[in-house]
Amino acid sequence: MRTRITYIQKPQAPFDPSQATLTPSALAIHNLDAAREERVTLGFDELPGELWQVLKQCHQIHVRWARREGYEAVSPFSSRVSPGLHVFFSPVAGVASGGATDGGAGGRVSSMESVCTLLKKVFDSRLGCENVEKSFITPPILSTRFASTAAYQFYELLPSLENLVTYLQQKHCERDNEECHRRAELILSADSIDINYDSVSHALTMSGYWSKSPTPEGWTETIQKYEGATGKVEVGLLGAEAANEPEEIKMGGLLADVGSDTELKPTLFSFPSRHHPLLDEAEYSVSFSPPTGLHPTMTISMAREALKEPPGGPEVACALHAYLTLPSSLFGDKYQLSTTDDLFLKSHNLVALRAVAGETDLEAPDWFVSRWGSSWLLELDTPLDSDQGSEDWNVTIPLHLRYLHPSASGYRSVSIPWPVVFWACTAEDGTKMGMNPFDRVNLGWEGLFGPRTMFYQLHPSPLNENNVLVEELKVPVLTVKENSGIFQSKVIELGTVAVIVLGFLWVLWKLALVVRSSGIRPQERQGTGKRDKAE
Repeated sequence: MRTRITYIQKPQAPFDPSQATLTPSALAIHNLDAAREERVTLGFDELPGELWQVLKQCHQIHVRWARREGYEAVSPFSSRVSPGLHVFFSPVAGVASGGATDGGAGGRVSSMESVCTLLKKVFDSRLGCENVEKSFITPPILSTRFASTAAYQFYELLPSLENLVTYLQQKHCERDNEECHRRAELILSADSIDINYDSVSHALTMSGYWSKSPTPEGWTETIQKYEGATGKVEVGLLGAEAANEPEEIKMGGLLADVGSDTELKPTLFSFPSRHHPLLDEAEYSVSFSPPTGLHPTMTISMAREALKEPPGGPEVACALHAYLTLPSSLFGDKYQLSTTDDLFLKSHNLVALRAVAGETDLEAPDWFVSRWGSSWLLELDTPLDSDQGSEDWNVTIPLHLRYLHPSASGYRSVSIPWPVVFWACTAEDGTKMGMNPFDRVNLGWEGLFGPRTMFYQLHPSPLNENNVLVEELKVPVLTVKENSGIFQSKVIELGTVAVIVLGFLWVLWKLALVVRSSGIRPQERQGTGKRDKAE
């Protein structure tokens, strides 16, 4: 097992050398005001049997989780996903979807089914994941250059990771290892969690990000390398410096290999990065205009500072985007949003729909939809001069609700995560993004762009008092008839059938009259003609 812990301090945060004490076997941290990332890498032989049995059937699997509450994403950890659980998965070549591998391992459950079983066991038994083919969507592949994009995508608004903590404590931590149990519990306060596996490295990597310490005093912990452990325990106390190039991030501070180094070593290094933060003032918020009804409109309000193009050379081209992750209860009309009608696009401050995947059936009710929902990449319009005016720039996205199950009150609540809003810019020729030690890919949206695209993240700024990046909509549904156990929908069903039958009979009656009248008049006209001729 290899561990890497990185503390990122803000420029204004105080630091005293006494806050970090290195001994031959441990590093003690005292009241450190900083963001923190911890990354643990495990080999196949260190994983529970039930876990590697599933992973060896996967070409790649990437799990991303972000909390519902807003948090600060500092450089170099500025990338974001919408709140909830995101899973990106590709099976190994030759795995059938019917319950066994093509190689003849009879009776062995395929990765198409075992992935959902494992996700429910690790995260939550109530996940709406039946199997990959029924519950996952297929992300769009906009170019063959993006071969690393996963074949399947799953999402659910998972509010906490309590089940994951319990799983790790039971499967990874020994019963008497209190430090391991404490480190696992720390996940409950994490702002985001990443889990990665690919068949090339045959290693499972799990990383967590904390924008601040769970306690007001700051981080106070002792990082040890246990006796007999073979993997490295690397710790960095770093801060961001002014970079020489727009595509670079520069870090400086102290490093230590716990158990090997006798003192903290100063360091200064830079690397190209695909993800960059904007200024603190570059904020956006999301709202729905009441009453939402069956056709709610999402409004993305952006501060004027967020509308300024990121810095770059004359050959750099940038565009503002929003990536929506919509549950099955809500969807967009892809025919409407993909229009080239300038009048419609300008009225909503949109440029174009760039990509869409998932459930987009305009007629299906929610209970007929088996997959989790849909994802949408929209390019947003910006004003010609972002410096003019002080009011926020509003982008509106028309959406539609599916018919939901009835309720006693006549209303149901629908949870909609905030979209990710970012600038996508072309990088200079020769830029190699893979050299970033903190690189983060497989987020769902960055794979829709070229491999050398740079992303500048806008900062979500919740308007609600709970600091939540999820909108709760109260939407109308059919009302359950009280004290009778009979749904009003049954009455509507019978009434609809009666109206259809009566309408059908009325149409038949009218047709019969037409046929009857049309059959008599030609005879009359024919007889009249004969009489006229005889006369």
